[in-house]
Amino acid sequence: MDRAADRLELVADPVRRTGRMLLADGVEQSYVDVADPCHLHFDYVRRMASVADAAAPTGAALSVLHLGGGALTLPRYLAATRPGSAQLVVERDEAVVELVTGGLPPLAPEIHVEIADARDAVVAAPPDSYDLVLADIYRAARMPRHVRTVEFVAAAARTLRPDGIYLVNLTDLPPLVSTRVQVATLRAVFADVCLVADRRMLRGRRYGNVVLAAATRPGRLPVARITTVALRDPIPGVVLHGPALERFMAGARPATDAD
Repeated sequence: MDRAADRLELVADPVRRTGRMLLADGVEQSYVDVADPCHLHFDYVRRMASVADAAAPTGAALSVLHLGGGALTLPRYLAATRPGSAQLVVERDEAVVELVTGGLPPLAPEIHVEIADARDAVVAAPPDSYDLVLADIYRAARMPRHVRTVEFVAAAARTLRPDGIYLVNLTDLPPLVSTRVQVATLRAVFADVCLVADRRMLRGRRYGNVVLAAATRPGRLPVARITTVALRDPIPGVVLHGPALERFMAGARPATDAD
């Protein structure tokens, strides 16, 4: 997030007593349950978590890079479900970090937060360092241009271990042009890519979030498990992979720094 110009607040959920919402200019950005870090309020966060759940045996510690922090929902979730996981959170907006760390329960000692630009952090990261890289990077409700190009994705891929997985959260609206371009961008770097989203989004009926997962090794993504979890979600999702994803991409071209 980069919310320096926004009015930031942490407010209690009027429905769930232990829920806390991070608001920017009155709009929900993140949600944390202070009593239960495994409660995931937003469907896109649950979809990202489902990929993380399937990335390694249950409970196994992972090395994780979070690009974009928000209320640190997923770092808290992974600390609870995979104790001992070394996690680095890169957040550009110092005001967000100060509000969240001051107003929510303390983080697990294995979670470290760094104030930095996501691309700078990825370029500086050692190669083969992470099992998961999760990107949830927004500025004024848009993913900044410098973190959605082939060059950025290639830099993120370099930080992953051979079986590592890259996850990205997108917001888009019909006809999902940005999503198609980002799929093409990931396909230019990774051998295995899938998309998870509310079926209504893919039918062009609503604005919302799309989660993309990518891996360097062909066949690495646990697509069957991701699909099963998506179908059982309170907001059922659909997974596009292989030929279905190629049809969705429909000739879209990857984004580059030169565009």
